[in-house]
Amino acid sequence: MTFHATTLEAIAAMAVVTYLTRVAGMLLVRGDRFAVRGRAKAALDAIPPVMFVTIIAPTLLVTGWPETLAGLLAAVASVRLPLLGTILVGVVAVAVLRLGLGMAGAP
Repeated sequence: MTFHATTLEAIAAMAVVTYLTRVAGMLLVRGDRFAVRGRAKAALDAIPPVMFVTIIAPTLLVTGWPETLAGLLAAVASVRLPLLGTILVGVVAVAVLRLGLGMAGAP
């Protein structure tokens, strides 16, 4: 396996940009410079569940019945449970449904 200098430079540049973005966010929110209240806070609080849905939804709709049913169960559980509990319900449901439907080797 060979590495090209441009590949390593691109990886290093992406790492620097990622680090600077995270540090800048922490510095802006810290102290009284930038107070997050009201609708902005609600929007920022909604980001983790929204990102989770955008990652998981295509898998639920394309792979098969166990995944789709587990997604529906997780959606129902999300009404009462926190995000981690919802994820746990979804993972356990996929495992049980795959075993129950004889699809243990499914992706």
